[in-house]
Amino acid sequence: MKRTTVSERALVLAPRGRDAAVATAMLREAQITATVCHNLPALIAALNAGAAFVVVTEEAIASADLGPLAAWLGDQEEWSDLPFVLLTRRGGGLERNPAAARYLELLGNVTFLERPFHPTTLISLAQAALRGRRRQYEARARLVALRQSETRFRTLFDTMDEGFCVIEFIPGPGGPLDDYIHVQANPAYERHAGIPNVVGQKVRDMVPEEADAWIDLYRRVLLTGEPVRFERELVATGRHLELAAFRVEPAARREVAVIFEDITERRRAELALRDLNETLEGRIEDAVAQREQAQAQLHEAQKLETLGQLTGGVAHDINNLLTPITGALDLLNRRYADSDPRAARLLDGALQSAERAKILVSRLLGFARRQALETRPVDLVALLDGMRDLIASSVGAAVEISMAPPADLPAALADPNQLELALLNLCVNARDAMEGGGKLTITAEAATVRRKAAGVLKPGAYVKLSVIDTGAGMDAATLAKAVEPFFSTKGIGRGTGLGLSMVHGLAAQLGGGFILTSAPGVGTQADLYLPAAAAPARAIERTAATIDPAGRRLSILLVDDEDLVRAGTAEMLRSLGHEVHEASGGAKALAMVKRGLAIDAVVTDYLMPRMNGAQLATQLRELVAALPVLVVTGYAGGDLELGLPHLAKPFRQAELGEALQRLVEHALSEAMAAAS
Repeated sequence: MKRTTVSERALVLAPRGRDAAVATAMLREAQITATVCHNLPALIAALNAGAAFVVVTEEAIASADLGPLAAWLGDQEEWSDLPFVLLTRRGGGLERNPAAARYLELLGNVTFLERPFHPTTLISLAQAALRGRRRQYEARARLVALRQSETRFRTLFDTMDEGFCVIEFIPGPGGPLDDYIHVQANPAYERHAGIPNVVGQKVRDMVPEEADAWIDLYRRVLLTGEPVRFERELVATGRHLELAAFRVEPAARREVAVIFEDITERRRAELALRDLNETLEGRIEDAVAQREQAQAQLHEAQKLETLGQLTGGVAHDINNLLTPITGALDLLNRRYADSDPRAARLLDGALQSAERAKILVSRLLGFARRQALETRPVDLVALLDGMRDLIASSVGAAVEISMAPPADLPAALADPNQLELALLNLCVNARDAMEGGGKLTITAEAATVRRKAAGVLKPGAYVKLSVIDTGAGMDAATLAKAVEPFFSTKGIGRGTGLGLSMVHGLAAQLGGGFILTSAPGVGTQADLYLPAAAAPARAIERTAATIDPAGRRLSILLVDDEDLVRAGTAEMLRSLGHEVHEASGGAKALAMVKRGLAIDAVVTDYLMPRMNGAQLATQLRELVAALPVLVVTGYAGGDLELGLPHLAKPFRQAELGEALQRLVEHALSEAMAAAS
């Protein structure tokens, strides 16, 4: 069998009567390629050219020499288990046919189908066999990739500058894990450690006087699974080594990998300063304290996650209710405000209330980690510089502001708009905590987390943004509740209690973390950890969108399963001068386009039954290439990473017009670029 063959055809071996023709016709009717083989040699020849599965009648193999077929099956590669569908005679099922066990042993991956049968049964079995064969092809691809990876590993292993070895724990004088043997070592091992030919050597034989210390250290890595990085002298050779060790999974292998280099010249003088006075009691106390802290933070994270799911769902429903309300108020305000001052005042008040509700829902979504983010590398130095005046005006003249981020700060992965809102929230909170004035310090620095930070941060590179105030501070009980939604220490009417919740949710959604530290009389420090970006930041463009009221009339397909939302949005679009075609779901929208409906753009809800907005956009673009699609959403049940322009509910007519204009202008610029 050719190793490169990926075939999805069926082979049919049915030499008597019309069985081959009938089975082949059924398979082809189901869009499965089928080839008829007239005898076993022809079948084996066809198998060598590739096949997904075989349909064979019982009489074709009952009296034939099956040795070549058995040899072929036994010679399959490790990934291959060729499926067979065996058509037996009437009454020839597995439980009633004495020969069935022989066929099962020969063919292995075989399904018995007793004749006569319904065509649907054969097609169902054929499709199942084809799916199984596809999974085998996928397994082959993974095996090839694994072997290539092993080759690359071996090349790296042999050529890397650092010393590297894998040790396996074995029984020793003191118990089952009281010695280890070197099972692998690269050529650089001898150069750095000064010990040749270590593979196969036990550490107690190599360095008997210091073996206990090395065994204790690596045994801890093996038992806990926690990687360790440290410096140590190999006394036997007088080398000072910098080492990192981690457990080779699974733990049952009892192996630890060690990578190291010789730092004798750099570290010899420093070794005398190392503190060796750490006691076992202190380590136990630290471990217990860390475990208790981790358990408390886990409990807090689970509580916040439950609250997040609840608030996210409520916010989604409120957004769907607010959208037609906001749209209707906006249209009424445009139509009657100039002619009726009293109506204008009432409508303006209603719109302001709707806007406050929108902000409240946005904060709920921020806490629930359900807001749509446009993440990209962000230059925090430029962002902070651009916010300097806004922060100063927000906190007032009584607060002294210190802001001096380092110029070489790496870019952070974030949504710049949401990050600005989060930073402003923190600054306003700091202002409120400093009654009568104080000092507000905003700093930023690169941070590397090597171990999971108390259940909050995963290991990796971050940019830490800190907001520090000299206010009254918080006691432990208040600090524990600070990020809970609707919790506030301010007076009635002075806050929603969602500011810190929003910051906490944003940090978690971006893959970072939010840590508050505070003490009464000392002040509060809010640390926002953002993942460091791999790519450099681009300049933040702050251009205001403009609407051309005299722009061309567009034919727009509007898709939303909520009748009230769809009706309100349609009215706003028509008021902007566009022609609107309404659809209550993705299937109806596709049917309208397939019937020849000519449209310039699509405005669709995201969360709809059976087909969401992103799936609809994909299928529409298969019908109309480069069709502009705008997705409107209350929330998407998580990060909204669609690669499509989107607009958050609720929205006013001007916001809808701006989003639609940007959508069409972007599509036009892409078309011009493609044409050039």
